[in-house]
Amino acid sequence: MSRITPICPESVSTEFNPDATAASATRLAKTRRTFIKAGGTLLLSVFVPQVSQAAKILAVRVWPAEDYTRVTLENDSELVTNYFTVKNPERLVVDIEGLELNPTLKELVAKIQSNDPYIKQVRVGQNKPNVVRLVFDLKEEVSPQVFTLQPVGTYKHRLVFDLYPASAPDPIMAMIEKGEWQSDNKPTQVAPTIPNVNPPLANVPKHDTSTTIARNDSKAEAKIDPKFEPKPEPKADFPPQEKSASNGRMITIAIDPGHGGEDPGATGRGGNREKDVVLSIAKRLKAKIEQQPNMRVMLTRDADFFVPLNVRVQKARAVQADLFMSVHADAFVNSSAQGSSVFVLSDKGASSAAARWLADNENAADLIGGVNIKSHDKQLASVLLDLSTTAQINDSLKLGKVVLSEISGINKLHKGSVEQAGFAVLKAPDIPSILIETAFISNPEEEAKLTDDAYQDQMAEAILKGVKKYFSRNPPLAKSRFT
Repeated sequence: MSRITPICPESVSTEFNPDATAASATRLAKTRRTFIKAGGTLLLSVFVPQVSQAAKILAVRVWPAEDYTRVTLENDSELVTNYFTVKNPERLVVDIEGLELNPTLKELVAKIQSNDPYIKQVRVGQNKPNVVRLVFDLKEEVSPQVFTLQPVGTYKHRLVFDLYPASAPDPIMAMIEKGEWQSDNKPTQVAPTIPNVNPPLANVPKHDTSTTIARNDSKAEAKIDPKFEPKPEPKADFPPQEKSASNGRMITIAIDPGHGGEDPGATGRGGNREKDVVLSIAKRLKAKIEQQPNMRVMLTRDADFFVPLNVRVQKARAVQADLFMSVHADAFVNSSAQGSSVFVLSDKGASSAAARWLADNENAADLIGGVNIKSHDKQLASVLLDLSTTAQINDSLKLGKVVLSEISGINKLHKGSVEQAGFAVLKAPDIPSILIETAFISNPEEEAKLTDDAYQDQMAEAILKGVKKYFSRNPPLAKSRFT
């Protein structure tokens, strides 16, 4: 006789038993009640809306600069925004959804400085439930970029407003107009003000045709009317026959103080930040270079704001720089690490594990500083690397060697030779480029050096000597130039 396998062994029996049948019926009823409760809960979860908790603003920061002003709202979750601009007068209106007004967000009003180049003031209010409205009253027309950043490092979610001028200034004229070094916040810790050796050039009106930049066989030459050209006395450490190596044309040097703004770089045990130290050294170096005849300088940043890595390169190329020098201050997991270093680009991998580690850290600056992915050319890094030639890297090595040699006179070297790695900021295809690690800010002794006026001045002087030696051996008009 065949037997049908029961679906539920407890509810089916081959032998009639009244007690077992009653117990089975009871269990079946409980099971049905459980299903009904579960179904009811499911229906409630579908039809009854859940009460969502409003996002919370954790911090507000403002980074005003001539290049652009950045406003950052750090919060505990990603925010949804809508924004638009209004004319007469100029305003930027931003609605942030899923947000309730809190005291931290109200602090934004007081953080707008009167000398901000682009923002007059900001008004903050609860536009409607769960929507906060920000109104930026502007000083001029701007081209706004509004974007979000995912958590990275010590930062949570960030909502960023970058306010760029609608009409960007000419980079070469901007460099000429900034020919005089000015301190930011510490007038007692900087070199004395030094008059520009080319005052007529510094005062050239924007449309004066006596100063032109001409292209000739892929070479950028600054042609200056002789009546405007100064005739300084030759200096002992730069013989007259070597001075003539520039052939009378203006040499342009780009100095890149690393990090800035949202990206503080490394922080020493004493609380000193890399971005502040390297900006101070860069300004000292700028002042010294401007003392030299036929030399002028462009800083990729002259205040505390962030510049994306590719923009640093673009700035140098925009002014047709003959050299690019990025200034940094090392940090390492081991606080005993010490010494100065010079790095150049490598197209064949890093020269050491330490060089690779450092390059990876420096290349992460865009993540920390905050780059608008929509406007960022993701292929730029690889394209520039492909364009980089052996000649560019060889010229960079020549520059790096003489600068490293001069630095060795004021600080011990971390390694006795120039190192190479894939630094994104060194990928200008037509400009000899080096990255200088002035010392380890993670080492307490070297942190003290980096914040010392005398050491900063000596470091700037050593770099200048290296630059002068490089040009004495490699006249700018004699070396190959690529576009």
